[in-house]
Amino acid sequence: MAAVLELVAGSYEQVTFGYRVNTDEKEWTSKADFTHHAHTASISAVAASEKFVVTGSKDETIQLYDMKKKIEHGVLLQHDGTITCLEFHGAHLLSGGEDGLICVWSTKKWDCLKTIKAHKGHVTSLSVHPSGKLALSVGTDKTLRTWNLTNGRSAFIKNIKQNAHIVRWSLNGDKYVVVVNDVVTVYNTETASVTGTIQNPKRISSVKFLTNSILAVAGDDETVRLCDVEKEKFVCEFKAHETRVKAVDCFNMEDYCVLVTASNDGFIKMWKLHLKEELESPTLLGEVSTTARLTCLAVWKPSSVKQITEEAATKAATSEEVAQELLKTKRVRIATEQVILEDESKPKKKKKNNGK
Repeated sequence: MAAVLELVAGSYEQVTFGYRVNTDEKEWTSKADFTHHAHTASISAVAASEKFVVTGSKDETIQLYDMKKKIEHGVLLQHDGTITCLEFHGAHLLSGGEDGLICVWSTKKWDCLKTIKAHKGHVTSLSVHPSGKLALSVGTDKTLRTWNLTNGRSAFIKNIKQNAHIVRWSLNGDKYVVVVNDVVTVYNTETASVTGTIQNPKRISSVKFLTNSILAVAGDDETVRLCDVEKEKFVCEFKAHETRVKAVDCFNMEDYCVLVTASNDGFIKMWKLHLKEELESPTLLGEVSTTARLTCLAVWKPSSVKQITEEAATKAATSEEVAQELLKTKRVRIATEQVILEDESKPKKKKKNNGK
């Protein structure tokens, strides 16, 4: 049975492209499904949930597109500057911008639940922990910040002495990576200590965890490299495009992983990759030319939401424990404020001004 699947890409030309993928044949084909020209400047970020695709732009807006009805769903106005990053988690969307803010939105009524002054400079990237209780952000103030999402307060600030432009949790949340120019630095979540570094030949534009240890890395060239972050080495590389690769994403089929790449050359390509001990170069499943200069990429695959949730549930046991422990440790001191994301743990007693 064919998977329901759409490739969604943003472009310098202000247009969001959606392509419905036919997975029935040996060679996958993509058919133009929609174009959304709601922005007045180039698109800088895109994210997909089960129902919506959201895009952020240099025009300072976040545009909503209803994937079920295939219609515009409105615009979110809260940031003053370019929208740099977008990420869904459960019934919430997090957005980061050049104004230094992280905004938390409800995806039910699209209210802005919380505005966090996250960085003194731009917010360049953010990532939500699999448990939903923590988030990481990096910015142009040379800091890496950990946020407690149950109350929206800063949990931990680390001075990394350089401006990072990407941060990502691993799939089960026991580690995370921070990217500065052409270097990937791997951190242990529990200790916040560096466990390894990997240097890419070119400046890195996008990364994506395929497994808990294999990271796909795209940079300012035509090659995609697969890195084992535990062994601190590249284990596979292949030429993906004719010009630099701007974005990578992935999703899982029954017995293999599909790596999706988007490039300045206008192509979106899908690659079949068997995640086994000895990684071999992936084979091309299909491609589509948008004829635009692509900037960002997301995969909309509603049929996989349940499957991913089930997989995440088993991983969440460890990630939940890690998150809870982090919130208890001395290095994470948290004052109770207002609950943003649903916290299913037992409610904590609020401290009164009684000196205790």
